[in-house]
Amino acid sequence: MAKVSAVTHRRVLATAIPIVISNATVPILGAVDTGVVGQLGQAAPIGAVGIGAVILTGIYWIFGFLRMGTTGLTSQAYGAGQQGEVSAMLTRALMIGWAAGAAIVLMQLPLFWLGFRLSPASGEVEDLARSYLAIRVWSAPAAIALYGVTGWLIALERTRAVLLLQVWMNGLNILLDLWFVLGLGWGVEGVAIATFLAEWSGLALGLWLCRDAFRQPAWRDWGRIFDLVRLREVMAVNGDIMLRSLMLQAIFMSFLFLGARFGDVTLAANQVLMQFLAISAYALDGFAFAAEAIVGQALGARDRATLRRGAVLTSLWSTVIVIGISVFYLVAGGWLIDLMATAPDVRIEARRYLPQVALAPLLGVGAFMLDGIFIGATRTRDMRNMMALSLLVYVVAVLAMIPLWDNHGLWIALLISFVARAVTLGMRYPALERAAEA
Repeated sequence: MAKVSAVTHRRVLATAIPIVISNATVPILGAVDTGVVGQLGQAAPIGAVGIGAVILTGIYWIFGFLRMGTTGLTSQAYGAGQQGEVSAMLTRALMIGWAAGAAIVLMQLPLFWLGFRLSPASGEVEDLARSYLAIRVWSAPAAIALYGVTGWLIALERTRAVLLLQVWMNGLNILLDLWFVLGLGWGVEGVAIATFLAEWSGLALGLWLCRDAFRQPAWRDWGRIFDLVRLREVMAVNGDIMLRSLMLQAIFMSFLFLGARFGDVTLAANQVLMQFLAISAYALDGFAFAAEAIVGQALGARDRATLRRGAVLTSLWSTVIVIGISVFYLVAGGWLIDLMATAPDVRIEARRYLPQVALAPLLGVGAFMLDGIFIGATRTRDMRNMMALSLLVYVVAVLAMIPLWDNHGLWIALLISFVARAVTLGMRYPALERAAEA
């Protein structure tokens, strides 16, 4: 077995901070996309870009398992000193990404038809959105393959490379947005072409950043790459993560749908406050990703002490971060609400739920970090099963709480689901540690 590096505060922060900075660029791109088409002076282009992006993001999200599964399996191979398998994992991830992207291109008509049925819009908006999607869909193979590239880099703790990749893609996208839309007047199609070029150039840069893998003959050792035992492991891990993610998404989607029962104002308030949860997730991503890499490498090296220290230190730093976030929400939450919503009734309604929103990071940090720890250890069956149990707890909480406290009850049910995820995964953690010595 390989000897893994000592887990220090410096190592944790060096891995986590680039991811946190990288995540900060994501909402900036969305704001620029909206802003440049907003300069056209019409509402339809804004709606078209928004709906088009939502449809593609929803489709791509299904394949998010590729990032997580690649990180877990690659980090374990690296920890075990299996350099050939590290290179082969990148090839497998790229092949899965390209195949999934090609399938999306081939099935674009029924997929987009379903998307417009789920997100109905006016005829003008739908026509413009179709033009946007008809261009952007051709970068689907690059966009999904990038999940694998990102997961591979995180597994090796090369998060500065991930930051460079994200800054390059989003920076180029923003510059091309400004040129194509404001300079050349290409409108919605200009936004789509900008993203298309940014995603393909991002994949090219990502492959260059992974060039070390291509110096190993194993990256094209087809016998190893298509080894049935390895492939079954990859499929099992990715399948479990996909099912777990679908169940998690069911919780958040039902939260929004159930909130609509309480009127447009409450629905809008919930939507605003969900952005607070997104901010928390962006901040915690870095430490969860650090946990994935460190735990995976320690498990591969069969080093139980390093695994435990990695889990403890990443969780310690994430707890410090969420305490700061929760205090910030309590102190400045009203200001953030006013920044995101101008309607007085929405502002008043959103303020009613600030205590629950401030509690959310504190109650959710356990689930968030345990997800990262279990992904690194590829204990994905536990993740799937415990997520199913947590979903059941959430459903029971919804049925019990909403009749008593309406939207307050809905928020309480969501918080209970966070706790359920942490408790159920926590019960399985000792078995994860024991696996490091098996």
